[in-house]
Amino acid sequence: MLGNCQEIVRKLQIWPEQVEIMDIIEVRKISGYHDEPLYRERVGQRSVRLSKAYRAFYVEHDNKITIKVIEVNKHDY
Repeated sequence: MLGNCQEIVRKLQIWPEQVEIMDIIEVRKISGYHDEPLYRERVGQRSVRLSKAYRAFYVEHDNKITIKVIEVNKHDY
């Protein structure tokens, strides 16, 4: 279990580095992240997959210049 948590943390550290280097528009094209806009009570938020079970939720500010991760949780299937 600890190894899985470390992998989630590692991916959560790598994702913003990629965003900074490549730009969010290009990182969204990486299929493994499955970056998608959210709906209903999460309108205005987006999510990226950190693993099959875990997602990071984020919002964009300042015309996509600043991205704020607001939550990481285990997706219920």
